[in-house]
Amino acid sequence: MFIISLTYIKLLEDVDQYLTDHVDYLKEQYRLGNFLASGRKVPRTGGLILARGASREEIETIITLDPFHAHGVAEYEITEFSPTMTIEELAFLRE
Repeated sequence: MFIISLTYIKLLEDVDQYLTDHVDYLKEQYRLGNFLASGRKVPRTGGLILARGASREEIETIITLDPFHAHGVAEYEITEFSPTMTIEELAFLRE
């Protein structure tokens, strides 16, 4: 399991130019089963994605597909973790 933290490194006006394409990218990753949850940081300085993948390398490859990455408007930090406790509704996440 991975947490992907995006931090915008350009003005929001620049980020917003690629927002529609970014949302399409997110939808495709959900369809493929790679992403489990995502959303904006508050205040709007970036976003967070809860992802699953076979390896950190796979997640790094998936990130390169993000239009925010391709256009250099965000930096990415990847944190791998092993969920051992969850609420019952999220039991499927436990390793």
